[in-house]
Amino acid sequence: MTIEIHAGAVSQSRAEAQSGLRRVLTSAAIGQFVEWYDFVVYAYSAAIIAKLFFPNTDPTAALLATFAIYAVGFVMRPLGGFVFGSLGDRIGRRRVLSMVILMMGAATLGIGLLPTYSQIGLLAPILLVVCRLVQGMSAAGETVGSNAFVAEHAPSERRGLYVGFTYSFANLPPIVAALLVLLLTNVLSGDAYASWGWRIPFLLGGPLALVGLYIRHKVDESPAFKATQAARNVATSPLRDAVRSQKQAMGFSFALAAFSSLGFYTLAGYFVSYLVGTVGLNSNAALISNSVALFVAFVTMIIGGYLSDRLGRKRILLTGLILNAVTCIPAYLIAAQGSLATAILGQSLLAFSCGLFWGPVGIALLELFPTRTRYSASAISYNLAYTIFGGTAPLIGTWLVLQSGNKLAPAIYMCAVSVAVLLVVMRIPETYRSSLIHDEDLRRA
Repeated sequence: MTIEIHAGAVSQSRAEAQSGLRRVLTSAAIGQFVEWYDFVVYAYSAAIIAKLFFPNTDPTAALLATFAIYAVGFVMRPLGGFVFGSLGDRIGRRRVLSMVILMMGAATLGIGLLPTYSQIGLLAPILLVVCRLVQGMSAAGETVGSNAFVAEHAPSERRGLYVGFTYSFANLPPIVAALLVLLLTNVLSGDAYASWGWRIPFLLGGPLALVGLYIRHKVDESPAFKATQAARNVATSPLRDAVRSQKQAMGFSFALAAFSSLGFYTLAGYFVSYLVGTVGLNSNAALISNSVALFVAFVTMIIGGYLSDRLGRKRILLTGLILNAVTCIPAYLIAAQGSLATAILGQSLLAFSCGLFWGPVGIALLELFPTRTRYSASAISYNLAYTIFGGTAPLIGTWLVLQSGNKLAPAIYMCAVSVAVLLVVMRIPETYRSSLIHDEDLRRA
């Protein structure tokens, strides 16, 4: 009888653990979706924002200004990484993730409610900048925090798969945003879309954030953070501790995030404008082809995360970088042919190589750090790279084409970055079999 009761208790305990893990994965996946839907919908509305929020004298200058404000959203990311990373290491991952999703939803809703340049003049782009700054600060705490939350709950042999799976949901918001913009621009008249239709994708950001907030309140804090708390070794100044003892690991994290951000925002933030403005493809075909490519990246990320649990993080990261260096320029050449089929094929080549890299990158940079400084150290280095390489991707891509007259200029830039990061990744230690709870998490220095 005692044995039966014990077996039943163990079975119930395992069931509860599995249910808890599913809630964590669901909350992280939905959180990634909500956070990045709010952030990327701006890029897909760039053309109409350029017309409504800036003087309509030079369309090219207005588009560049719009992408400059897109980049401004990244200026706050190092600050956001510092603030939310420090809070996450001091008060816990779950509470911080609830804060950031609420901030992002409020800022996105705010953009949807803003008056235009014709209504309030220069105050319109100023308020747009303010909303983008809030979005940027919020985004700084999301990706690293969400990935850390999943990693610290996941069984060690499946960390790559689970983080790759939830991280891959960052590819779905651009698809949804693109298809929503496509639907609105085709269903509404040009005047109706310019008057109020463009606001709909932004106004949806508020309710979506509330859904994410509700789900995040239903999950427990991570076991790794609880273990550090139990050892009374939670860092009081985690970023200071990281800078003192983990400079090399932060450099590795920066390099990983440099290519990750450039690849993501090239696909999700720049390529539609490139296809329409530089190649001359119609906007419907550009949005459809981009959505297909991002779905390819979504699937490939999950595969990359799974393979990194079997073969190691470095091997998959290096494979993705080599593939990108080899196929980047051919991918742009194919996409520049000007048809829907070639746009899909060219972008899908990029999406495959980037997706293979993105699959293990989320867990690889987290495994470099101990729990007590993981959120801070990875968030600041990650977000600094995203500011430099991700936030400027659409602006630099547009500028390079204008200055050089060469449609392949953005591809050459991406190829150069992938080679540089490849050289760094060759020096990164393999971590896929290491514990996330390091010795310094359980004993005082």
